[in-house]
Amino acid sequence: MLNKSSSYSLLLFIVLLTAVFLPLDTFAQSIAELQDFNQTRISYNEKGMMILGGWAVGNMIWGGIAAGQTTGQTKAFHQMNLYWNSVNLVIAGFGYWQATKDTPGTDFWATMDAQQNMEKILLFNAALDIAYIAGGMYLKERGLRLNKDKFIGFGKSIILQGAFLLTFDAVMYTFHHNHAKELPQIVNQISLGPTGFNVRIPLGSVR
Repeated sequence: MLNKSSSYSLLLFIVLLTAVFLPLDTFAQSIAELQDFNQTRISYNEKGMMILGGWAVGNMIWGGIAAGQTTGQTKAFHQMNLYWNSVNLVIAGFGYWQATKDTPGTDFWATMDAQQNMEKILLFNAALDIAYIAGGMYLKERGLRLNKDKFIGFGKSIILQGAFLLTFDAVMYTFHHNHAKELPQIVNQISLGPTGFNVRIPLGSVR
């Protein structure tokens, strides 16, 4: 029996193995069910960018107000929150715009490519988030050694923002990765070529 985590890899293996013996253009057809699959992926991205944008706006308002009412490292903390989330807001806005322009297609290879790219981007972002947290910890520690309130405040802010982004990217990756496990069921049976020749992918026993 195959577990769910291996079914996605099995699907890739079987399709690629079959492609060795069949012309590549036999896979160029569309699969209607993939439209709903792709629409769900796009919806995840839209909602994710809305969450990121909401976090950015909230931090900018909080940071803008608090920075004018505090001093020292607390002021620096709120200033960095404002600066950092100005960038987050641009990223969220652009990401949401891209998601709204994305069309849920029915092409098998395009679907596979889009799904894999999304997961790779999120994993790469998660690695950057860890680097942000490490950088914030270093900046905070350096501020403590040099008695620099600005460094301490900036460091604390970067740690907070990095932790949020790491959580955000981890949750987004989990949603997308679990969604990808639906692909084997969607393409459990693929019609190959104009002659109507069918290949049954034996994934019925997947649990």
